[in-house]
Amino acid sequence: GRSHLSSGLVLRWFQGHLQRCLGAVRYRLQERCRISLSACPGRPPTLHIVPCSDYVCCHISMAVRLIPAIPLGDTLYLMALLPEGPQAPPAPEALWGLNASRQEQRLLSWLKEQAPASSCHLKCLQILKGLRDLRGQGLEEPFCSQWGRVLSSYVLKTALFSLLLQGPLEAWDERFLLERLEDLVLYLRDCLRKQVLMHFFLGNASLPEAVALPRFLKEAAPVNLLAAFDGPTLDLAAFQLINTWIQAPHVIRMYSSPRYLRPALTP
Repeated sequence: GRSHLSSGLVLRWFQGHLQRCLGAVRYRLQERCRISLSACPGRPPTLHIVPCSDYVCCHISMAVRLIPAIPLGDTLYLMALLPEGPQAPPAPEALWGLNASRQEQRLLSWLKEQAPASSCHLKCLQILKGLRDLRGQGLEEPFCSQWGRVLSSYVLKTALFSLLLQGPLEAWDERFLLERLEDLVLYLRDCLRKQVLMHFFLGNASLPEAVALPRFLKEAAPVNLLAAFDGPTLDLAAFQLINTWIQAPHVIRMYSSPRYLRPALTP
């Protein structure tokens, strides 16, 4: 049979080496900074660096997420998939994630040139992410974790990019922010109800020519980003999304209260 490179095994190997490397450099750097490593289920290992106050003029800390990746060329990478949590089923061993952040930047640069100077598309994305996070604070497990996975930042970006290419970019002028934000919410709701939201780069023949893609990406089979979720979960997410949009002012007031703000992680 054919052999595959295991994402899970690479991730475990990587995390083990991180601990050993950290032990090797921590003592050498103890006079300059404090270094620690944190890892939570479903999140990449994070390296925390806190400079010693007597070594630098500004006490600025840094947190760096560390994910093993394999370069494919043309600034594309395969990334090891992280487990969603202790109760989540493991991902197939041969399944890797595709990082196309440079291609996203090319698309955003093209949109900046084509859209009005006061385009509100990025503001719509920021507001929708904020509403998602605020609503998530009022949900209970196990759906709370599912809510964040179904409406991941990548899913929200994909919905926005897909919607942007469907209509005239002039309609995204900041004067129409509420209308476009509502369009984005309704488009995402329809995707959840239909259980289909296709990957924006894999097998997408409608991309602008300015967003250069390698041939193997253009000819790849389309991938449904919602395929991993069952119908009831997506239906509930669609219901909560619309409910959040209808009650947006109330949600913002309620969950922006200081008692709901999550404490910052300490290194």
